[in-house]
Amino acid sequence: GEDVKPFTPEKTKEIVMSLQQPAVFCNMVGDWPALHWNVKYLSAVLEGKTIQFRLGLKTVDLVPQFETSCSYVEATLEEFLAWSSGQPSCLSGPFSCYDYSKYWAYADYKYIARIFEDKPEIFQDVRWSDFGFPGRSGKESTLWIGSEGANTPCHLDSYGCNLVLQVQGRKRWHLFPPGDTRFLYPTRIPYEESSIFSKVNIANPDLKRFPEFRNSTAHVVTLSPGQVLLVPRHWWHYVESIDPVTVSINSWIELDADHEARVEEAITRMLVCAIKSAENPSDGDLWLNPTEVEATSHELNLQYLNKAVSAYLKCQETSVSGQALSSSTGARQRTNASCKRKRREAGCEPESCTLLTQECDFPTLKGEELQKIPFGPHLIQVLPQSHKTSLMGAVAVESGGGDLHHENEGEHFGKLHCKRKRLLMSNDCETAAHQMESDCSPCTSQTALSTNDLLDCLVNPRVISLVAQLLLEKMRV
Repeated sequence: GEDVKPFTPEKTKEIVMSLQQPAVFCNMVGDWPALHWNVKYLSAVLEGKTIQFRLGLKTVDLVPQFETSCSYVEATLEEFLAWSSGQPSCLSGPFSCYDYSKYWAYADYKYIARIFEDKPEIFQDVRWSDFGFPGRSGKESTLWIGSEGANTPCHLDSYGCNLVLQVQGRKRWHLFPPGDTRFLYPTRIPYEESSIFSKVNIANPDLKRFPEFRNSTAHVVTLSPGQVLLVPRHWWHYVESIDPVTVSINSWIELDADHEARVEEAITRMLVCAIKSAENPSDGDLWLNPTEVEATSHELNLQYLNKAVSAYLKCQETSVSGQALSSSTGARQRTNASCKRKRREAGCEPESCTLLTQECDFPTLKGEELQKIPFGPHLIQVLPQSHKTSLMGAVAVESGGGDLHHENEGEHFGKLHCKRKRLLMSNDCETAAHQMESDCSPCTSQTALSTNDLLDCLVNPRVISLVAQLLLEKMRV
C-alpha cells in the first residue's frame, strides 16, 4: 500500500545510529502532515505572530557572514512572504530597509515547542517514530524558514547527529567529513556552545589565506521536499536556500559520545569566556554569538564543567557494570536535543537545565550487530564531489521523494607548503621583536598576534579533546 515504508522504524534507527557518512532517506515521510507546512500554511497557523528573521547580504565575500554581522527584524510570515515576492505592501513593513534583490532573510533555529506553544496538537504532524525514535515529534524539533540565498555558515555540531526534513523549496548542502577539520580552519569566535565554525567562506574560499582548504573533500547534495538528510556526528556543513522560499524541520539525535563532548564544550566555554572577558570592551569585537545572551561567569562555567564530568563518569560506570542502556521514549530521552543550540532561547539555563541524562541513551551498535547498509532508491549516499572539473554541475537521481542532486563540482586541490616562521623574543619584554627567517619575509606588522589567534590554538578541537581526556583520566584516579 501507499503507507508502506521502505524501512521499518527499527532498521531506520539502526542506519541512523551506525552510518558514518551523509545519506538521504526517500519515501519515508509521505504520510506526515508536516509535509503541508509551507509558509502560507504556517502563516495561517501562527495568526499574525511575529518571529525573528536574520538578514544577510546576497553579495558573496571572502569572509563568512556570521550571525554577529547580520541584521535582525521581527516580522510575521505574511510580511515575509510579501517581501520575498516583491509586493509593494512590504515597503512600509519590517523589511522596508532591505531590498529583496540584495538581502536574504532566515528564520532559523526556531524551536517548534516554543513558537507553537499554544497549539501543541501541531507537534504530532512530525513523526520521528518512523525513524525509530518513538515519542519524538515536532516538540523536539526545530523549524527553518528562509528566502533564496539564506545560508548557515560552515560549522559542525558538537552534539549528536542530525535528521533534516525538507518541506518546501530546495536547499543545497555542502558537507565535509570530521577528518577535514584542520582543512576548514576551525574557530570558536564567534562563540556559541555546541557550534564550531569554519573561517572559510565555502561559497567563495580565500585560498591565499586558507590554502589547506584545497585538501578538503566536499559531499554536496540538493535536498528536495519529502526527503530526509542524515548528517552524521561531527560532519561539517554549509547550507544554502536555492529556491525563493524554503522550509525545513530538523531534530538532533543524542549519542553516547555527547557526554565527552559536553566536557569538551565546558572546557571551551571556560577558556573563551575567561580570556575574551578580560579584553578591553572598547575593542568592539563581537565575539559572543547572538544565541548566547551573555558571557557566563567563571564560577558558573566551573559548575557546568563539574556537571559534565560527573555525568560522563556516571555513564562510564553504567556501561562497565553492564546495566541495560535505555532509549527511553519519555522527555528524559530528549533533554539534550531540546538544549542542543540556543539553550537560553529554549528556556534552559546551564545551572537549571537537565543538561545530562541520567543514563547513556542510544548505545552504539556493535559491528557484528550491523547488517550491510541498504543503499538504493530509498537510501541514497551523498558522495564526494568530483575533482575532475572546475565547472559547476549536477547529476540528478530520481526518487519517489523528489529529485536528489549530487553536485559534481570543484577543482583538483593540491598542497601548498611554506617553512614555519620563528618568533624570537628578547629578554626585555618592552623590546620584544618578531624576527623572521631569511626564507620567509612577510611584513612584521602582519605577524602581530591577537587574542583570537591565541584562542584558535588553545580551543582547537584537537587540543580541547586532549585536555578533556587528561582531565577525565585525572578524575578517574
